[in-house]
Amino acid sequence: MLDPALLRQQPADLAERLRTSRGFELDVSALESLEADRKRIQVRTQELQSLRNSRSKAIGQAKAKGEDLSAIMAEVAAFADELKASEVALDELREKIEAIALGLPNLPADDVPPGKDESDNVEEKRWGTPRSFDFPVLDHVELGARNQGLDAETAAKLSGARFTVLRGPLARLHRALGQFMIDLHTGTHGYEETNVPLLVNAESLRGTGQLPKFEDDLFKTAVGESTRYLIPTSEVPLTNIVRDEIVDADQLPLRMTAQSMCFRAEAGSGGRDVRGMIRQHQFEKVELVTACRPEQSEDEHQRMTRCAEVVLETLGLPYRKVLLCTGDMGFSAVKTYDLEVWLPSQETYREISSCSNCGDFQARRMQARWRNPDTGKPELLHTLNGSGVAIGRAMIAVMENYQNADGSITVPDALKPYMGGIETIG
Repeated sequence: MLDPALLRQQPADLAERLRTSRGFELDVSALESLEADRKRIQVRTQELQSLRNSRSKAIGQAKAKGEDLSAIMAEVAAFADELKASEVALDELREKIEAIALGLPNLPADDVPPGKDESDNVEEKRWGTPRSFDFPVLDHVELGARNQGLDAETAAKLSGARFTVLRGPLARLHRALGQFMIDLHTGTHGYEETNVPLLVNAESLRGTGQLPKFEDDLFKTAVGESTRYLIPTSEVPLTNIVRDEIVDADQLPLRMTAQSMCFRAEAGSGGRDVRGMIRQHQFEKVELVTACRPEQSEDEHQRMTRCAEVVLETLGLPYRKVLLCTGDMGFSAVKTYDLEVWLPSQETYREISSCSNCGDFQARRMQARWRNPDTGKPELLHTLNGSGVAIGRAMIAVMENYQNADGSITVPDALKPYMGGIETIG
């Protein structure tokens, strides 16, 4: 959530910044009308509350003196209904203003390139040289079809489209990738391994920005009167660990990692990537989350992105690092780097990690704070999140980049300790 002072004091300036950077249209006149009504009713509510308090004191004094209370009680009754109605109206106005605030995206950092979509993103780095093949390249679906190691038909029978059953060595490869990433991020990069719930409440999703704007992308469960959501990423529970908390300065930066299932309805995917495992309703990802002091967040963003890069470099997978433009960033981000891995079958780079600095945007929604030792007062944290990396897409990249002429797949050296002696699949 953006600073409420921007909405109250600079709505026109904020609207212009949102329009030029995000293509987001803020109805300034509607906001100003709501704000004017809020101020007017708030003033009247405070007047009535003050009157109630003074009359309550007068009633007590009159009782002590044994005086007739009828006149003062009649006066209290006369404004009690108005006070109640005024308080209800004020709450309704605040909820409407908050609903507008919750729907506003974050403002990009000054060094984020302007642009409308991914065509305006800026490539900052390439690592590795895509392999030249002297045989026809197979995609991961064709490679996985060997011995039914990757089985979409059975998954469709069980659950429908955009699900996959993995068997045998490919299932083990998938598990090995997750274990490798967790070991790397905890042992080398200093993140704390965390196991989190896959079902969260609405408050958690509001905290990280998925609700209310992106509810159509979420899977919702209902048991009795209890409603919960399947997590789209473990960013949600990890980041919400600091919700409504005041963290001691000496605990910062907090760095956490989790391997979890992720669930996405893909409501806005427009039928893209329906073949194979590129875009699934259910997938696994190793997530990186950091909560830190504001002055640490830029360095932490570079560090987090580098941790994800190391995963790809250790696996020997060519990739490129891209700074997203204003129009391609996620809702909560101030600044985002994408890592895109080379897929030989498509002869292009595809996203495998997205690392975002969210500034104080999520922290303000969550009231996640730290105590500044210089002032002794609580201040908003900065939060960051990144894929470290998506396991399914990493498996696709390994399968395609390490394929052999006979359709077999060589296991990368970094994964061999996790494969139980399997060095070639197929």
